[in-house]
Amino acid sequence: MTFWIVLLLVVAIVAWIWWSRRETAPAPSIPFGPTGEAALDFDELERRYPLSADDLVRLDPDNIEALDQHQLDQVYARLQSGPIPDGPYRGSFFFAEGGNFRSLGEALGGFRESVADLKLDLVTKVGEMLWQGKVFYRDAGELRNVIDRERVVGTLFGVRDEEMRTGEVFGERVALLFPAKLYIGDSQLDPRRPSVIIDYAETATIEGYIDRIDRFAGQDGLMIRDEIRMIRPGFYLGRAYFGTLFGLNFTLYNEDVARRETEAWRVAFPAGG
Repeated sequence: MTFWIVLLLVVAIVAWIWWSRRETAPAPSIPFGPTGEAALDFDELERRYPLSADDLVRLDPDNIEALDQHQLDQVYARLQSGPIPDGPYRGSFFFAEGGNFRSLGEALGGFRESVADLKLDLVTKVGEMLWQGKVFYRDAGELRNVIDRERVVGTLFGVRDEEMRTGEVFGERVALLFPAKLYIGDSQLDPRRPSVIIDYAETATIEGYIDRIDRFAGQDGLMIRDEIRMIRPGFYLGRAYFGTLFGLNFTLYNEDVARRETEAWRVAFPAGG
C-alpha cells in the first residue's frame, strides 16, 4: 500500500504542474436505443437500431468521449471484433458518465481513503501524460504499451532507462512496457460475439518482462484484461477490466490504416456487415 500511495502522490504532483481540462467534442449523431428499465437486450438493440457505415464514420477519437457509459456500451455491442491490429496505435482512455468509477479511490479499490480526493479528470490527464498507445505484434500474438516520459516512469519504479525496452514510435523514442498476450476471445460485456483480447495474465512469460514495472498489470497487480472491437479500419473502441470489474474505456487509432482502408471497408460494409 505504501508504494501505491507514494506513486499516486508523485504522479499527481507531476500532473498538476501542467494539467488543464480538455474540452470534449460534441457527441456524434448516431442512433441509440432506450436505457434504464426500458433498455433492450443487445440482439433487439442491433435489430432495431443498426449502425450503418455512415454512422461509424461519424465517430472519431474525440467525439466518442462525449458519450455516456450506456451509449458506449450500446456502440460496443453493435461492433464486430474486426481483424487483430498490427503496428502502433495512438491511445486515449477516459471515464464516461454513468460508468463504474467516480473517483480514483474507487478505481483502485482498497486505496480509497488515500486517494479519494483525486478527481477523474486528473487521472485521465496523468494517463495521457504517460500512456501514448499500444504497439501490436500480430504475428507474434503479443502487444506492448507505449509509455512516454520514460525517465518519469523509471524514477517511480526504480528502473534505469537502459533496462527498459524502447523503440521509435510516433516519431519519438518511447518505452515499450507492460507486455500482453493478444488473441481473439470472449467479450465480458457481450458474449454473443468475440473481441480482440489484450491479456496481461501471462505478462511475466513474455520476452523483455521487467518485474519492477510490468508486474503491476499482471496477476500480482491490477489483473488487467482489455478487449477491443473495430469501429472502422484503424479505429478501435476498448474496455479495460481489473479482474472481472470493468474499469474504463479507451480508443486506439492509426491514421495511416484509416486513410488506406476506410473507403474499401465502407463500400463492402452493406454486404459484409
